[in-house]
Amino acid sequence: MTTGELSNPATGGQSLPDSLRATLAGHYYTDPAIFRAEQDEIFHKTWFCAVLAADLDKPGAFETVRIGRESVIVTRAGDDSVRAYLNVCRHRGARLCTEEKGQVRRSFQCPYHAWTYGLDGRLVAAPNLSSMPDVDKAGYGLHTVHVREWLGYVWLSLAEEPPSFTDTVIGDVTTRLGSPDAIVGYDVENLKLGRRISYDVEANWKQIVENFMECYHCATIHPELTEVLPEFADGLAAQYFVGHGAEFGEDVRGFTVDGSEGLARIPGVAQEQDRRYYAITVRPSVFVNLVPDHVVFHRMFPLTPGRTLVVCDWLYLPEVVDSGADIDRSVELFHRVNVQDFDACERCQLAMDSRSYEKGGVLVPSEHHIGEFHDWVRDRVG
Repeated sequence: MTTGELSNPATGGQSLPDSLRATLAGHYYTDPAIFRAEQDEIFHKTWFCAVLAADLDKPGAFETVRIGRESVIVTRAGDDSVRAYLNVCRHRGARLCTEEKGQVRRSFQCPYHAWTYGLDGRLVAAPNLSSMPDVDKAGYGLHTVHVREWLGYVWLSLAEEPPSFTDTVIGDVTTRLGSPDAIVGYDVENLKLGRRISYDVEANWKQIVENFMECYHCATIHPELTEVLPEFADGLAAQYFVGHGAEFGEDVRGFTVDGSEGLARIPGVAQEQDRRYYAITVRPSVFVNLVPDHVVFHRMFPLTPGRTLVVCDWLYLPEVVDSGADIDRSVELFHRVNVQDFDACERCQLAMDSRSYEKGGVLVPSEHHIGEFHDWVRDRVG
């Protein structure tokens, strides 16, 4: 073994020079047992970004979301608060809501035996319940899920005792931007949805996280992005540096597919943040992209070891959306980036069961920070 090289168990004892670090082994992306462990130890125990709060626009509005193995109803109650419940009737376990979204008046009723629950989750009625005086309705309400609203989104935790939201979710933002206040000026919670695109990606969720964290691939597959952000052509992603935002090219006027003028700048964006792009990964399943005139917000929903739903929202000042301004060039840039990235992730996923990748691959220096994400996964699932 030469100076500067090391033996890494993840590569079967293969010696690696200092420039390279080992990745996760291929079976981490395909093994159903590992995916189940991720559901149990990651998705069921962390904070999970579920719903855009503005989509729950009045009492009785609801959405159902998949978190790990659980289906969750997220709704707005009569007091205008957001509530969340496991989507399971307490009687015989029937799924209460099969629709992705909808509107009820005052309650959710099980279509099997008509057990009925208020927007506050309490059992309010059931056939022949009056003939069972020993049954305390208070003990048979829907199982509640912990709720937190932040950045205009509803975050859920299935854990009985959720981890600190400040230490985990806000902590990831702080680690990336260097300060928890660096995102405040973008006023994300008061922006308005301009466009939403959902992507059904045939790749493991970790492939997508890893792709988002690095830019070693940018010069190869992102010609439009590197025109707007020339430094990305050098292979160092914005996330490689704490607090750094990639600067727009000298002749670029806006974060658009052709570098043309963008839209109205968000007033709270600081001068030093103007003409810069910031990318943030909030583990396990959120990507936030900040530019002066809009925010691009990705939510991931892992469905199987090899399939992930990614919901991407483009958020603008309310007056921009309400005026009917043309946002197509703005949306098109990151839509192309998404399509290019997800194609690359699917290309990698195809090889994860190959004997060539049985012990994994390697990370070059501009990707070394991905190793911290791999450690985070290993710490939770082994």
